Amino acid sequence: MRVVFMGTPDFAVKTLQCLIKSRHEVAAVITQPDQPKGRSGRLVPPPVKEAALAAGQEIEVYQPVRVKDKEFIETLRSINPDAIIVAAFGQILPAEIIHLPKYGCINVHASLLPKLRGAAPVQWAVINGDKESGVTIMQMDEGIDTGDILLVKKCPLDAKETGGSLFEKLAELGGPMVLEVLDMAESGTLKPVKQDDGKHSYVKMLKKEMGNIDFNAPAEKIERLVRGLAPWPSAFTHIHGKTLKIWGADIISATEAEETGIADTVVCPGTITSVRKNDIIVKTGNGYLAITSLQLEGKKKMETGAFLRGYKIEKGEQLGQ
Repeated sequence: MRVVFMGTPDFAVKTLQCLIKSRHEVAAVITQPDQPKGRSGRLVPPPVKEAALAAGQEIEVYQPVRVKDKEFIETLRSINPDAIIVAAFGQILPAEIIHLPKYGCINVHASLLPKLRGAAPVQWAVINGDKESGVTIMQMDEGIDTGDILLVKKCPLDAKETGGSLFEKLAELGGPMVLEVLDMAESGTLKPVKQDDGKHSYVKMLKKEMGNIDFNAPAEKIERLVRGLAPWPSAFTHIHGKTLKIWGADIISATEAEETGIADTVVCPGTITSVRKNDIIVKTGNGYLAITSLQLEGKKKMETGAFLRGYKIEKGEQLGQ
């Protein structure tokens, strides 16, 4: 089958590589324009472009600023793909593109649709405390992740799952699933299933300010936020006028805190109630949080024990200021 691939970040790379190694012809790769990075403003290509150029097959790469432009649509029409595979591309496709190929546009979505439609479903699965996630291969329509379901594979979340680790797991699933769907499309055995709109949920895009920890929240919720936002945009607070990123934390119940002598029911949330050898205990709106890995502004990420050997933090200090 002659296919066009549309994708941009690391998540999409595994699917592209799977297609390139398959019996199908990758006629073109569509990705976002190169973006300036760092203080130098040097233009950096997206991971999908790098993967396409590294494949050694002279795959044509297009980087339209707007896929809705008539000139690009005509270019895509001239390529004449049988199917367009989309994985985290980053632009909304117009109806002209969605219905252009014989088999339409097939999307790799990192959630169990109709749950977690929209942006950043991987991180939100962790933040929300979901027990499982997965990948849905969907027949695209004009809505946002509303098309018919073609194939689903589930993936359980580990107790210490992070946004980054789940991202890697789901990225591995997408490629083989796409090949399976293309085989079924060619053989006429695909059985699309309508989504149950009554069970849908949407998730918003991640922004840096989301990582600012509100210690009035329960310890359980904060711990999930820490894991879900790792490695980007990361959860953070402030101490001594500096940003303090929190990379690892454990939940300590009020009962456990009482038994170990680290509880302080008088102080307000965000107060450090104990500084131990390998962690810092902070009171939250419900329970206590043991910070086990962190990164002070201008410093490297490190385990809390190592950090405390070179930086003084005392019981009674307030985080968030």
